[in-house]
Amino acid sequence: MKPWEDVIPSKSVMGAQAGPPAAGETAGPAADRAEDRDLVRLAQGGDQAAFRRLVERHGGRAHALALRILRSASDAEEVAQDAFVRAWRALPGFRGDAAFGSWLYRIVARRAFDRAAVLKGRRTRETDVEAAEELAAAASGPDPEAGERARRLERLLAELPEVPRAVVTLYYFEDRSVEDVAKTMRMPVNTVKTHLHRARAALRGAWMREDGTP
Repeated sequence: MKPWEDVIPSKSVMGAQAGPPAAGETAGPAADRAEDRDLVRLAQGGDQAAFRRLVERHGGRAHALALRILRSASDAEEVAQDAFVRAWRALPGFRGDAAFGSWLYRIVARRAFDRAAVLKGRRTRETDVEAAEELAAAASGPDPEAGERARRLERLLAELPEVPRAVVTLYYFEDRSVEDVAKTMRMPVNTVKTHLHRARAALRGAWMREDGTP
């Protein structure tokens, strides 16, 4: 058994979407950050159960972020797993300057870009069917029209080049600030703003063309 297998749950946790808070559990961003801080302190002291709880809390979003960048469910699972392994190893040096989630998602994004660079020379840029189906299922909701619009947006987003697609994903889907996106992507803030502006224009144009709007 690998040393981290005691603290990193199975891949099924990586793909799970975060559910509602358990009975008696306080909801809200401030409470979530406070619980993360408590869990991080325990995990830094070697508490494996605390780190497993962090994985359970953030596994769904970590997988979703990797999936949007890579467009491959299997690659996204591997990247999310690898990111948590790296986070576990680096946790003793985590000072808490940023929220644990922000720190973790930067690791996920960078590992996803590394993975994409390796895969780029091996396969075409066709949208992974399995990933598209998962995104469509996640986007669908009780409102069929809203689900269809979400699936359509995911499809158009997947057609963007890798870098602007990642910028849009971090800014809109992960609710990161422009400054945080710039740190994650290791690019100037103005470059992030340019990518966002051009990506919005490209998505708007593609949407209007499909609708037959001149």
